[in-house]
Amino acid sequence: MRIDAHQHLWDPARGDYGWMPKDDPVLSRAYAPEELEPQLRAAGIDATVLVQAAPTVAETDYMLDIADRTPWIKGVVGWVDFENPASLAEMQRLAKHPKFKGLRPMIQDLPQDDWMLRDDVQWAFRALCDLGLRFDALGFPRHIAPFQTLLRRYPSMPVVLDHCLKPQIHGHPEGFQDWADGLSRLADDSFACVKFSALITEDRPEWSVDRLCPYADHIFDRFGAERVMWGSDWPVCRLRGEYADWHAAALALTDGLSEIDRTLIFGGTAAGFYGI
Repeated sequence: MRIDAHQHLWDPARGDYGWMPKDDPVLSRAYAPEELEPQLRAAGIDATVLVQAAPTVAETDYMLDIADRTPWIKGVVGWVDFENPASLAEMQRLAKHPKFKGLRPMIQDLPQDDWMLRDDVQWAFRALCDLGLRFDALGFPRHIAPFQTLLRRYPSMPVVLDHCLKPQIHGHPEGFQDWADGLSRLADDSFACVKFSALITEDRPEWSVDRLCPYADHIFDRFGAERVMWGSDWPVCRLRGEYADWHAAALALTDGLSEIDRTLIFGGTAAGFYGI
């Protein structure tokens, strides 16, 4: 099974996508399964994981409703309010849905870099472990150190680092080594997986496979294919290229790997991690 481990569907008219520019021609419109499905078929993708894009439980229920009607959506990663212990009841309710796989607080948008270490949110990480749910870690390179502390605190929590923790490729090539060293520490110090996704959107509009290659190679080398999963990040990837463009680039970036490794990256790792 070939799996896209990270894609979105949304309707801005729902009103809870506060991060979304109001007039962006790519982002500020509705995206439905019917638009994505032919692109999946063309790329040979059998299944996807649908990931939250709004900090509301209402959006999580919206995604689960879509998943119930869409056979190829095999998993949903949602959101609850980690700052409200009463949200435990929501977590317990969501965990009963067969396609609900985990949670993703939108840490990259929060002003406090070490938010995930606050005393008042630890109940949520304990609940993730207790309920057998996964944690999608969304952040930037500046979050590497607090994520490392968090992963040490909860070694049994299944964690995937979204979008390679967004290395700032565009205009900041000098930051490569700090990012690479930090990802190496996370790889060595935890069992976390990493999503091989969103690299093109972290580069300039004139991105190239050659410029992305050092970042992809570092992830493959330090985590190993059994801890790497490919994701499209569609439709956000459309800021830099269509689904087929990023898929083709990902195939080129993995061209030097064995067939077994490519099978893991394009499906096997995601299937194991998300229980698909």
